[in-house]
Amino acid sequence: MTTYATVPQTAGYRRQTPAPVHPRPNLTDDYERWYTEATPNNRMLLSLRSGIDSEVAWALDRLCRLCQNEQFMLRAIPGLTDALFEWPEWYTKEGARMFTEESVFFALPPQKERRRRHAIESLFILRNAAMHPSNAEELAVHPKTRDLILCTLHDLKPDSDANSEFLLYVIEILQSIAVSIILPPPGASPKASPIGPLQQIAGFSSNRSLIIAALTALTIMYSSPGNASHLTADSPALETSMNVLPLILDKDLIDAALNYMYAHLSYPPMTKAFLLHPRMPGTLRLLVSLILADQMEENVSFEIGLPAYTAPAKSYTAKDHDLTKEELDTLLAMPEPQRCYEWMKAMFVAKADGELTQVDFWNLYKDVFLPYQDRYPLLVASDVIKNVTTVFPQAQAMVLPGPPQRFVVRGVDRRKDLSASAQFKCQWDRSQCPAEVFASTGALYEHILDQHITPFDGTHMPCLWATCKQVDITKAQMRGHVLTHLPDMQPPPKHPSQPDTVTLPSPGYPHPVPDPTTRPIPPARSTRVTYMRPHVDPPPSSLTALLCLRVLFRASFASSDTAPRADEDHFGFPGLVDDPEEDAEEERNKNTDSDMEGERRGRKAFIGIRYLMEDVRLRHETFQGWVTEMVDAGLTGTT
Repeated sequence: MTTYATVPQTAGYRRQTPAPVHPRPNLTDDYERWYTEATPNNRMLLSLRSGIDSEVAWALDRLCRLCQNEQFMLRAIPGLTDALFEWPEWYTKEGARMFTEESVFFALPPQKERRRRHAIESLFILRNAAMHPSNAEELAVHPKTRDLILCTLHDLKPDSDANSEFLLYVIEILQSIAVSIILPPPGASPKASPIGPLQQIAGFSSNRSLIIAALTALTIMYSSPGNASHLTADSPALETSMNVLPLILDKDLIDAALNYMYAHLSYPPMTKAFLLHPRMPGTLRLLVSLILADQMEENVSFEIGLPAYTAPAKSYTAKDHDLTKEELDTLLAMPEPQRCYEWMKAMFVAKADGELTQVDFWNLYKDVFLPYQDRYPLLVASDVIKNVTTVFPQAQAMVLPGPPQRFVVRGVDRRKDLSASAQFKCQWDRSQCPAEVFASTGALYEHILDQHITPFDGTHMPCLWATCKQVDITKAQMRGHVLTHLPDMQPPPKHPSQPDTVTLPSPGYPHPVPDPTTRPIPPARSTRVTYMRPHVDPPPSSLTALLCLRVLFRASFASSDTAPRADEDHFGFPGLVDDPEEDAEEERNKNTDSDMEGERRGRKAFIGIRYLMEDVRLRHETFQGWVTEMVDAGLTGTT
């Protein structure tokens, strides 16, 4: 139970103080509260209805700014929608008649031009507002919207420059509400439908913006299943869509044309009729060319073979280092044990797995310095072996158990000298010539003449080069004969693709060998596979072109086993679903002769574009599967 407290009344009149009213913040940039108040006496609304040009221009200017905001709602200001329709209605009924052919060359009076601008700006506001779903719903049910659209499309000349902007805004308003439009039945008056004028604009207008707007509006309306029956095989919009397909750089126009073409071909009777169209094969080629033009690929390569084992093409031989004359002269001037230390540094190198016998170690030392012991006496063998650990701390002398026992020095090895292959080595005296390897063919030839041919007594001599069998050659002939054993002065030029290494059959295979032709065949040096693959998803225009091809492919092979069936591997539209009732219905309604002819032409066209389809590569597996099916059908299809 609620209890009310009674306040005692005092004698006399007492004025009650009203609650304070907090004014709304006064924003700027056309959002002042007296502009946006949701009242019938809104200043902008009153200015629009005043009929005074300056006031109307002021209101439209501010509404043009406000309508660019997503929060702008027509219903927020009662009566604003009706007021915005007044000037466009005046233009369609009266204003457009003022703009005759002479007005193209001569300016209109300022008053008439201002009214025309009022009409265009009012439509601009409605068009921007219609992009918001709430405003589009309001315009779709407003009684003046449909009448304005029909009057504009049927009464205004689309080829007039004065009407082009007005027509463009009306068609864009139509796009915003087209999803809710149900076209009248085909037998109704042509004035009751926007289809006819839109087809004429799309098919015959030279204004690019109007063509795009008309194609987009037709696409939205035809996408509704209830409106598809208004499609015709000789649609001007279809002709325009095919005409603009080569303009691949104009993406907006291509997108509008492809979207309309897909909406047109999605209606089965239009698909069958298009297969009989004389431009159908060329259109298929253009659709594939669009996909190829937007295709972005990257090079991918990977190795499929075993690693290659190589060796330098120019082989080098390693031999134990011998003291040069300069090194020997330097060592002879040193006293022991310094001489022994320096000799070890020149003749040996540290090597963890190296090993020399102590006898070999001592013999190398003794053979070098024994002829010069008159200057400095030699060290005894034990001292030489002990000095190894002084020069090479990681090395040590040890006794390996036998039998027989081995006395070794482990941790050192002979220093090696690398020299070029023996192609410039003298092979005289059956390869026993002690001369060092020469630097060139010329130096080797001079050596043979000076040391082997000229000193020979007699007029005839045998060739003692390696295994040569010539035994009776004059000295004069020998000078020429010996050249047959020497390498070329200038080796043949190497091909740019020839590598600097030799491929070996396996790791560690000996190289060089006396007869390289006896080597087993080595693996291929390069087994890298390189191919192209798409690295980004195709743009929407390519997917729409692929859908158009898919629809036509389905219709061309409808009576063939090649047609795709909807199963776990083929989902989504389009696809054939095995339905017994539909199969029975199809059996009852046999294809007409024209349908069979259309399928024959379609199969022939897909066979003709197979070579183009083979180059199409899409990142998505499902889309690539569609392409593969069409390529396979082009291989096996019959005409």
